[in-house]
Amino acid sequence: MKLSEAKEKYIQTWGTFATNWGINRTMAQVHALLLATGKPLSTDEVMEQLEISRGNANMNLRALMDWGIVRKEFIKGDRKEYFVAEKDVWFLFKQITKERRKREIEPVISFLEELKNIEDKDSEGAKEFIKLMDDFSSVTGKINNIMDLAIKSDDHWLVGKITNLLK
Repeated sequence: MKLSEAKEKYIQTWGTFATNWGINRTMAQVHALLLATGKPLSTDEVMEQLEISRGNANMNLRALMDWGIVRKEFIKGDRKEYFVAEKDVWFLFKQITKERRKREIEPVISFLEELKNIEDKDSEGAKEFIKLMDDFSSVTGKINNIMDLAIKSDDHWLVGKITNLLK
């Protein structure tokens, strides 16, 4: 397989995988393109290589910058904006984990706490419901703690911790 074919397959496949993780396919393809390219790319280059509209390219580049995994880079003498992806894979893992926790886990924790504040706490049905919410809160809290460990750790330390958790 030629390098250009491998890069194209990587970009397309990464976009497909991302939908399984709840991430926009085009956003993942833009990120994969920036990762696989050895130089900063302009919006026009992203549009051309992925065959997407300017609005789609701009929206996804902004989203990737919001996630903290893509940044703008300026090239002297050129008025265009260029973009590069953070290529440290461990940093990417931690940053994506941090963003997913903020967007997915923390709202669930707040939601579950809110659901436990019911007026008729003494009825049998209310007690069962509160216990169910407590059980969900416990699991969600443990997931949150694991994500926090991942965010704050270095790569060797985390592997040891996860291994210990799985024993």
